[in-house]
Amino acid sequence: QESPHEHQQSLLLTRIITNVEKLNEAIMVLNKSLQEINIQNMNVELVAQMFKNYQSNVLFHLE
Repeated sequence: QESPHEHQQSLLLTRIITNVEKLNEAIMVLNKSLQEINIQNMNVELVAQMFKNYQSNVLFHLE
């Protein structure tokens, strides 16, 4: 027979474990979103670099 104190601790641990599992899931979703943002940022950076090169070429030919 466990004491009421042990029972309370057990309930608390169960709640903590459930919350940590939910937190882990949320962090995984966040990580996935951040990965997608990073990929989009790389695309933006690539386009910006291409535009900069294009601009340099135009200026060079105008001289």
